[in-house]
Amino acid sequence: MTNKANEKRIEINNNHIIREIFGEFDEKVDIIKEKLNIDVMISNGDLRLYGESEAIDLGEKLIYNLIEIIKKQKRLDKQDLDYAIRLILEGKEDKISELLNQVVCVTASGKSIKPKTLGQKRYLDSIKNNDIVFGIGPAGTGKTFLAMAMAVQAFKNKEVNRIILTRPAVEAGENLGFLPGDLQEKVDPYLRPIYDALFEILGYETYEKYVVKGLIEVAPLAYMRGRTLDSSYVILDEAQNTTNEQMKMFLTRLGFGSKAIITGDITQIDLPRGKQSGLKTVSRILEDIQGIDFIYLTKYDIVRHPLVQKIIEAYERNDNKQA
Repeated sequence: MTNKANEKRIEINNNHIIREIFGEFDEKVDIIKEKLNIDVMISNGDLRLYGESEAIDLGEKLIYNLIEIIKKQKRLDKQDLDYAIRLILEGKEDKISELLNQVVCVTASGKSIKPKTLGQKRYLDSIKNNDIVFGIGPAGTGKTFLAMAMAVQAFKNKEVNRIILTRPAVEAGENLGFLPGDLQEKVDPYLRPIYDALFEILGYETYEKYVVKGLIEVAPLAYMRGRTLDSSYVILDEAQNTTNEQMKMFLTRLGFGSKAIITGDITQIDLPRGKQSGLKTVSRILEDIQGIDFIYLTKYDIVRHPLVQKIIEAYERNDNKQA
């Protein structure tokens, strides 16, 4: 039990906010108690914080920020809570409001898409300010989803005339020959994550309408060869599986009024042995060119299930041992 000699009272008088802070079976408030080493109690619509002076000062900052999150989002996710605690402990509580106020776009279901971490915010800011951006980081950091949200918003704002989404698949030819269906049916499984993200952002009907009109194109990387892409928002996903030649081919497709976002995870390369990843090579070649930026996201930017971050940490420890 923490020291109750120091106490702070925070007036809330809002049952919804209190319920969100405490969580089901007090699961969220228990996280606050453990991470900040304070006691949190409720009395007559007020929160009372008990503990060491420095700890309850941090607790007060956290609670006021959580109230703002709940007012903006109507709810408090455990992921948002964990990240808010981390920023508070690092003395970056002023950054929490920055994340809340940057909305990229609103999905067909009415959900606001916004950065959930400082790394994601840095990524979005870079996309706004550069014509070619590389988003490199582990699975679950929102690299592709946020790039697509930016693409949809740019299209709606008439900054570009079309959106082109691509990723490397197996090579066209004998490898695809073993799969049933025509060429589009053969490559669709490789492009499924892109379709899923587009459906969530646009809704299925809007997506279909844009595809029929040629305003959205989803295609394997091999289809990009020989083209010049003007007034387009082009996203290359899973770029760690491009060769050096494919990466050069893709980057040199960019035409006037276009923007390219390249995303990938250099820890999950599926190229055949002996093939070098174009994503690993390109940062060394292009790092000093103005208008091109490299953003590296980390495990702290993961916005999937909390276990994903722990899984990545475990693999990192294993890789370090083997090294």
